[in-house]
Amino acid sequence: MIKAGIIGGAGYTAGELLRLLFNHPDVEVVSVMSTSLAGSRLDEVHKGLVGETDMKFDSELDLNAIDVLFCCTPHGASKTYIEAHPEISPELRIIDLAADYRLDDGTHDFVYGLPELNRKATVRGAKHIANPGCFATAIQLALLPLAKHQLLPDNVNVNAITGSTGAGVKPGATTHYSWRNDNVSVYKPFTHQHLAEINQTLKRLQPTFSGDIDFIPMRGPFSRGIFASITLKCDTPIEELLRIYRDTYDDHSFTFVSESPIDLKDVVNTNKCLIHLDRHGKDKLLVTVAIDNLLKGATGTAVHNMNLLFGLSEKTGLNLKASAF
Repeated sequence: MIKAGIIGGAGYTAGELLRLLFNHPDVEVVSVMSTSLAGSRLDEVHKGLVGETDMKFDSELDLNAIDVLFCCTPHGASKTYIEAHPEISPELRIIDLAADYRLDDGTHDFVYGLPELNRKATVRGAKHIANPGCFATAIQLALLPLAKHQLLPDNVNVNAITGSTGAGVKPGATTHYSWRNDNVSVYKPFTHQHLAEINQTLKRLQPTFSGDIDFIPMRGPFSRGIFASITLKCDTPIEELLRIYRDTYDDHSFTFVSESPIDLKDVVNTNKCLIHLDRHGKDKLLVTVAIDNLLKGATGTAVHNMNLLFGLSEKTGLNLKASAF
């Protein structure tokens, strides 16, 4: 059994991760650390776990007792924790769900953990994985096939709407039910932090790409999921584009090209990414993509990466069905 530990155990991503790991046939959750909740039962905070565990939050983590460490901490805290524990074994697998190691700046050995991009690097001896951001996951999966075939134009327009869980568990002015319900708003237009990792990937695949990703993120009146619509100029025949997309994802377990238009509910509560292509006029391409922000956009991909690190089948513990009604 793979012995797992979690730091930052109180948030939404940790709760979803625990839900997956407690039902994973090859994992034993050894310790869940939360300095603010130490001594409290997990199921008092993550109430979906009632009846599944009597574990309590720990104030410290025995790093010698685990095989894999999941960092569900706020951005910046994962790096602080790792640097404060120089005794961490080089053999300990670490999967960071924050943004601390996503950019390849030469200062760390974390592999960028988008499996559809870096699966080979993950299974060929990687120890440390930087999980992608949720918006970054959806947008990259929508554009990877184009970048691989040098088909990205100078400008790409992205509109994407996300559920309230994307803002984290800590309450804020834009997460209260009375504000979020029946409401839509734009935030961080053109400047969202996930743009850095998106551009890093696209320019790696298509070095000639020097245009802009004009990204308009929106807050949606629902709890979970991301739905993005991407428009760009591309005169490649739609039949060829469909072939390119299907070939790209043919041997991947969770990303699928749909012949019919997609809905957000097709993916909520799953680790799936659904993509649909639509041609408008001679050279306008519309790519729509949908994921669950907490699963494919976070903890589902983290478990996927763990499976790859330990040589398990990709889909182990991730056979989840969408609750479409």
